[in-house]
Amino acid sequence: MLQIEIDAASGFCFGVTTAIGKAEEELTHSDSLYCLGDIVHNERECDRLRDLGLQTINHTTFGELRGGKVLLRAHGEPPKTYKQAEQNNIEIIDATCPVVLQLQRRIKKKYDSPDRPLIVIYGKRGHAEVLGLVGQTNGEAIVIENLEEAESLDFTRNICLFSQTTKSLEGFQRIVEYITAHIQAPATFEYFDTICRQVANRLPNIREFAARHDVIIFVCGLKSSNGKVLYEECRKVNAHSYMVDEPQSIDARWFEGAKSVGICGATSTPKWLMEACRDAIQKLQ
Repeated sequence: MLQIEIDAASGFCFGVTTAIGKAEEELTHSDSLYCLGDIVHNERECDRLRDLGLQTINHTTFGELRGGKVLLRAHGEPPKTYKQAEQNNIEIIDATCPVVLQLQRRIKKKYDSPDRPLIVIYGKRGHAEVLGLVGQTNGEAIVIENLEEAESLDFTRNICLFSQTTKSLEGFQRIVEYITAHIQAPATFEYFDTICRQVANRLPNIREFAARHDVIIFVCGLKSSNGKVLYEECRKVNAHSYMVDEPQSIDARWFEGAKSVGICGATSTPKWLMEACRDAIQKLQ
C-alpha cells in the first residue's frame, strides 16, 4: 500500500488566497464579476470560479468596458489601468498583494526622485507583476531575466535594483554581487531585496519534501512561473518527479516499486486539486 503525503506548505500564498476570497465574497451577492487576467495561474481553479460567475477579460476588453465591477488580481496593475477605470466608470475591487503594492510604491518613489537612477527589475518579461512594476516608471525601467543580461547594463550610471516578488533569491544575490563589483565610481548602486519570503522559503522545504519520498507528484497550472521553478527543485533531488495539472494526467506506471508518494504544488495550486490527485492515486492501488 502506497503511503501518500500532501505537502502542508504547498498551496496558495497569502496574496492569491486574499484575491480568491474577494472574488468569492463578491459573487455571493452578484451574478457576475470581471477579473482582469487569470485570477491565478491554475486552469482548474479558474474553471471553478468561472462556474461561480467570474469572467476573465483581457486589457483590450477592459478598455472597451463601461461601468461594472472588475477585480484586479494579486499580481497588480500599472497606473494606467486605474486611470482607465476612472474614465470608464468602472468599480475596481483591488486584490493586489500587499507585498507587490509596497514594491510598486518603492519603485515609483525612486522614479520620481530628483536624481532618478537607472531602475532595473530582475523579473520575467511580460509577466503580469512585472508589467505593473514597469508601469510605475512610464515604461522606462529595464527588465533583466538573468545574470548574463545584467552584464550589459550601463555601469557608469547610478543603478537601483528591484526584484519581482517571486524570483529566485539566489539569482538576485548573484546579480547584486555582479553589479557591486562592476559599478564605476562616482556612479552608485542601491538594491532592494523585494522577494516574497513566503515564496522563497518554499524552496528549502520542497527540496526536503521531494527527497523524503520515492515519487513526487507536482500539481501545477501550466502557466505558473513559480510552479516551474519549484518543480525543477523537486527534479534536482528526486528524478521520479512528475508535473501534472489535473488528476487525469497521473500515470500508474510512475508508482511501480514505490512505497511513498509526495504530492506538492505551486503558490497557485489549490489544496482541493492536490487532494483530488491523492484520491486518484488511491484508486490506482
